[in-house]
Amino acid sequence: MLLQRLTERLSFTKRLGFRLGTLLSVAILPVGLMSLVQNLNLSQEADRSAEIALLGRTASAAAGERALLQSALGSADALGPAVLDALDQKRGCADLMKNFIERSATYIYVGFVPMNGLSTCHSRADMAEVMDMRESPAYEKFIAEPGTLVTSVDDAFGSERSIVLVMQPLYRDRDLLGYVSVGLTHELLRSTHSIGFGTEGARIATFNHRGEILTADRGEGDNATDILPQGVKLVSLLSRTETTFRDYSNTGESRVFTVVPVVPGLVYALGSWSPKIAGIGFLQLSRFGAVVLPIILWLISLAVAYFAVFRLVLRHISELRGQMRRFAIGSRHQAPRVLTEAPTEIADVSQTFHNMARILIRDEEAMEQAVAEKTVLLKELHHRVKNNLQLIGSIINMQSRMIADNDAKRVLRSVQDRVAALATIYRNLYQAEHLDAVEADRLLGDIINQMVNVSLEPGSNLKVETELEPVTLLPDQAVPLSLLATEAFTNALKYAGKPDDDSQAWVRVSLTSDGGSNGVLEIVNSVGKRENEAEGTGLGSQLIEAFATQLQGEPVFGEDGDTFVMRLPFRIELPKPDQLPDSTNIVLTSAAREGAKH
Repeated sequence: MLLQRLTERLSFTKRLGFRLGTLLSVAILPVGLMSLVQNLNLSQEADRSAEIALLGRTASAAAGERALLQSALGSADALGPAVLDALDQKRGCADLMKNFIERSATYIYVGFVPMNGLSTCHSRADMAEVMDMRESPAYEKFIAEPGTLVTSVDDAFGSERSIVLVMQPLYRDRDLLGYVSVGLTHELLRSTHSIGFGTEGARIATFNHRGEILTADRGEGDNATDILPQGVKLVSLLSRTETTFRDYSNTGESRVFTVVPVVPGLVYALGSWSPKIAGIGFLQLSRFGAVVLPIILWLISLAVAYFAVFRLVLRHISELRGQMRRFAIGSRHQAPRVLTEAPTEIADVSQTFHNMARILIRDEEAMEQAVAEKTVLLKELHHRVKNNLQLIGSIINMQSRMIADNDAKRVLRSVQDRVAALATIYRNLYQAEHLDAVEADRLLGDIINQMVNVSLEPGSNLKVETELEPVTLLPDQAVPLSLLATEAFTNALKYAGKPDDDSQAWVRVSLTSDGGSNGVLEIVNSVGKRENEAEGTGLGSQLIEAFATQLQGEPVFGEDGDTFVMRLPFRIELPKPDQLPDSTNIVLTSAAREGAKH
């Protein structure tokens, strides 16, 4: 089974379609490789362009918050000298802050917090003259790390309102006196997130350089942390080499994140984008597409090329092969049609095959007619020979009636039997379908029946049995075998006697074959008392020996109790190999393959 499959695969690789497909694949392969390289370069450029576009769109969405924070830092810097001048005047410093708030509609709080945390210079004089900021998270952060800081404060000034404080340190000479803080509301900062064309659906969050969230866009029922990347610290985003990346948010949604600086070194904006809105969903597959697209194009090109080759070449070759196969197995009532719609080269081959088929059909018709005429002549010849032999037999029979001597009559009878046997042979020849073969079983049956009808008188008690297997012989063997059987059967009839048990005398004739090239003729007769004692001349035995020699056999005579046996093994001559069609060498393309139809 394995060898058969291997043979089938090897034969498949030799087919024209497979080889053309392989050559077309190699021919198209360089174009596919060039397309692959170009697509990979384009995908890399597209990724870079997408990153730059997302950075710009995130910066554009956070542009308003950038302006407010930079303005707050500028205001804190501008208030520093005024605070230094009014620092010794408690009431004057507080009025300065209050007037600043009244003139500005942007800020809700301005104040100076000294290092001890007790502030008397602030815009919330209505709450208390002295504000204790020592327990404020903003104060604690500044004391722990003095410097410019932007942070978010919840429950500012004892209220439930949260604000964003911009804190700027205040120095006199080199001495740190405290910090000036400016407060903005979260609502104001979030309202400045610009959502323009191309930024619909974007979510913006800002955080300071310590990784603390300042502001964050919220959807209905969302938490401020829902849009942040899952399991990632915001501080770590500042040290990433890539500013655009894909990750899962805290809600488990796959999103695209972009980090841009709002106030360099202090505040950063994190853009959280849906892949569809960001236009990156397709770009993420661009590298995969860069490989798949050339393969698809290569396969399509190969399919188109193969289809073209099939339409132009393979289908015409297949049709021409079918015509040749049908013509070879005997479909020759008319010449195959010419493939006029095929290309010129194949059409020329088809025309040549058409002409050759016409010539072969014409020659075969002439040969069949000649063979038919010769067959008729041979059959007529055999018929005339048979008639002549029967005429000779009739003359001998007439002559024997005119002779009174019994011995002479017996001799003429034996001659008449031999002539009748020859006539029977020729009668079988001209009645046979094939003149080069004789059915020996039928021939011997006719001869025995004829001799029984002529030789046995009415009321004879002799029993004749035959057992003849189908055996086909050449005419050169059929003649001596028939004459030998005639002589042996004549002797068996002559010397058959009743057995000692007074049962009926009998003669048995059998012809057997081993199915190959060997046959056996056996004639057995009973031995016992004979009604008519007749002496033989010995001519029958000599003829049997002569005919056996022609059959390349040697007769065996023997007597076993009440029986006498004549047994002749002989070799059946088969037609020569060059006279038979060599079917083992006839292979009509796929006719030799399993499952082929013709």
